[in-house]
Amino acid sequence: MAFIDGTVVNVALPALQRELNASVVDVQWVIEAYSLLLAAFLLSGGSLGDQFGRRRIFLLGIMLFSAASAWCGFASSIGQLIAARAVQGFGAALLVPGSLAIISSSFPMEERGRAIGTWSGFSAITAAVGPVLGGWLIEHVSWRAVFFINIPFALVVIVISLWRVPESSSENKTTLDWRGAILGVLGLGALVYGLIESSRLGFARPSVAIALAAAVVLLALFLIIEGKISQPMLPLALFRSRTFAGANLLTFLLYGALGGTLFFLPLNLIQVQHYAPTAAGAALLPFILIIFLLSRWSGGLVERCGAKIPLVAGPLIAAAGFALFLRPEVGGTYWTTFFPAIVVLGTGMAVSVAPLTTAVMNSVPENRVGVASGINNAISRTAGLLALAVFGIVMLQTFNRRLDQRLSGIQLSAPAREALGSQRDKLAGAELPAELNPDTRTLLTRAIEESFVGGFRVVMGLGVLLAVGSAVTASVLIRAESRKA
Repeated sequence: MAFIDGTVVNVALPALQRELNASVVDVQWVIEAYSLLLAAFLLSGGSLGDQFGRRRIFLLGIMLFSAASAWCGFASSIGQLIAARAVQGFGAALLVPGSLAIISSSFPMEERGRAIGTWSGFSAITAAVGPVLGGWLIEHVSWRAVFFINIPFALVVIVISLWRVPESSSENKTTLDWRGAILGVLGLGALVYGLIESSRLGFARPSVAIALAAAVVLLALFLIIEGKISQPMLPLALFRSRTFAGANLLTFLLYGALGGTLFFLPLNLIQVQHYAPTAAGAALLPFILIIFLLSRWSGGLVERCGAKIPLVAGPLIAAAGFALFLRPEVGGTYWTTFFPAIVVLGTGMAVSVAPLTTAVMNSVPENRVGVASGINNAISRTAGLLALAVFGIVMLQTFNRRLDQRLSGIQLSAPAREALGSQRDKLAGAELPAELNPDTRTLLTRAIEESFVGGFRVVMGLGVLLAVGSAVTASVLIRAESRKA
């Protein structure tokens, strides 16, 4: 459920824009509301399962997630959808860590690797099938079906969990770090709000300035409290390990690049290149399949040459993939425009993912690997959350600047220019005034599409810089030999 939802909603964004009359900032919030609650409460979700029973918290997460999915499907406004997505993210924060914890506690050590491998295989399959299935549902049923599909899955999972999954909990009860979780979600929420809303309100608007100032104070308080309490959800002492700190900085940069750029790919494919939703969903299939097929091989690289070399090479290959996204214009076939970029990006991520996980795990003591894994997961999600907010600002500013340049050469009446101005925040989803003659409509459509492509290229250029920064981080901070701390 969580992996399908993580890959399918981006394909639905153009339909949401059109049917709920949403701006690009609104659909950013559809993604960010989910990611914010998931990132902020992911570590707390794992602790709750350890303390109160992993199956119990897992089932609570499933029920919350499915109820919120139904709310998403019935939403009549973009505000309702954003609120429902926030609840869905909180449900995901309970079920995602619980799924692996249940497997780890239910299988003996000699069988655990195969069990986790099965889990990884199913998650990869659903991540691959999700966008294609979602695209087909959007094309032939409705975007609402993308959320309703979670309901039958949830019913099956609840029955199986009650019937076959044993209850388990940790023998070492810990105190939940609720102060850290609340400060984290408020600080990240204020930061994301300030960044996203600045793209349409400007940084000088009091609400934006206050949100950004509050974010600085709240996140500083979060770090102070995490450094002082005995059982923090983010143990800062782990970052004394150079390799652990470097691996997490690499994660932040690389996954920030990935999350910030791929948000705009379905918008480009559907609204500018005019792909059908099903085709747009299938466009990323090579990316997912390459990661799935090469991850085992890249994991073996660590045994032969350590984690450092793959963690320098992988992000550099990913940077080349982002650079290839600078080539496509409006039009052209998928195989010569987007396919090469997707293949190279997927190869770079496949080379990076397994060595990165290994570097994180090998940089901490054996009894801290669970915490280290949770921190790395939360950082990867936080990176996408913040990068999308920043990239959204860059995209809107570039789009508006390019569109102004193109409109200067087109004769438009004042009412038509004003009507178009009110649609700018929808980017390529802008609806043109009905009274335009066909020639002017064609010129404006071309201007909007080319302006979007200009912004898309700048965003991908930022992806290149972040990926190169990841490689530099690995070369400086990751030890040549991956070894236990």
